[in-house]
Amino acid sequence: MQTENLIIGAGPAGLAMAGRLSQAGLHYTLIEGSDHAGNAWRNHYDRLHLHTVKQFSHLPHMSFPEEYPTYVSKDQLVQYFEGYMEHFNIIPIYKQQVVSISKENGYYQVLTDSNSYQAKNIIVATGVNRVAHIPDWPGKNEFEGEILHSRQYKNYEPFIGKKTLVVGFGNTGAELCLDLSEHDVEVYASVRSPISVVPRDLNGRPVQVTSKQLAKLPFGLGDWLGSQIRKIYFGNLEKYGLKISAMHPAQQLRETGKTPIVDIGTMAAVKSGKIKVKPGIERFNRSSVVFNGGEEITIQSVILATGYRAAIQEFFPQISQYVDENGLPHSPIGKGELEGAYFLGFDNYKLGGILGTINSDSQLILDHLCGSA
Repeated sequence: MQTENLIIGAGPAGLAMAGRLSQAGLHYTLIEGSDHAGNAWRNHYDRLHLHTVKQFSHLPHMSFPEEYPTYVSKDQLVQYFEGYMEHFNIIPIYKQQVVSISKENGYYQVLTDSNSYQAKNIIVATGVNRVAHIPDWPGKNEFEGEILHSRQYKNYEPFIGKKTLVVGFGNTGAELCLDLSEHDVEVYASVRSPISVVPRDLNGRPVQVTSKQLAKLPFGLGDWLGSQIRKIYFGNLEKYGLKISAMHPAQQLRETGKTPIVDIGTMAAVKSGKIKVKPGIERFNRSSVVFNGGEEITIQSVILATGYRAAIQEFFPQISQYVDENGLPHSPIGKGELEGAYFLGFDNYKLGGILGTINSDSQLILDHLCGSA
């Protein structure tokens, strides 16, 4: 099948690009590996809400419904995606799992498990969370309890009555710990590295909105003020086993791509003892986990909140020299031998969340496609 513009992936990034192209009157084809648009969001855990405010998180040319709350739930987001598709008449071709991408005679050849496509331009929108990252430890294969990735977690119910260990303490790990602790599951958190944490709201006002205003202050004054506010709000978390990163959250995001924990109650649960913090894992035994330092605890369930990989190189080997140490493209716009290739939904280094970045980067890509950038 030949097409001018091929969008790969019908998550929020792919839908945003389809909306931009539709609005501009440009033809495109949109393919999706699963049988639903926004498939990853459909399968997230039940309690998930956006941590970014709705006015900064919608797709191009269509705001969230006015009746939506400040922090949109995952089910509301899926409903919004469906309304977005209807509004722009977006009709993906489903069950098109990409096997390989190559370039021949100036055109991209995209092979899926059931079809092939030839396109002048491709927009790769497969996302930063494409492949679950599952670390290995000595003894893991002999562990007789259950081990699952956070991608498989829906709610607390299967873990009632089980001593549960959550490995990893980013936003997902912190919220899963909270969900379990709120329903009286005995939960432990394995936290290997220093954390960076900010409150979601302060005095009823979203911190994201305040942060945008503080970022305008000169001489790093906004970062300093933010640090003082966090110290007062959270107090000394180190006495509960949580080491705090010396790097300011905004600086950490810009330099490492690691989003700070947006706290919605987890730190209070840590302080109350409902979430017990432990260091990194040394090894597994048949019915227990041994942590660095030698402490051993009997555990029935382990949830790996250990993140994801974009892993674009698996199907697009040419990109290998154009990605950073995290496997993410350096720019949304391919250059040189990657001219005509675009990458949307991979920039983890900007303030405002991935949905806000998708909105702005999709405009950059459209401008480039139209020759105005």
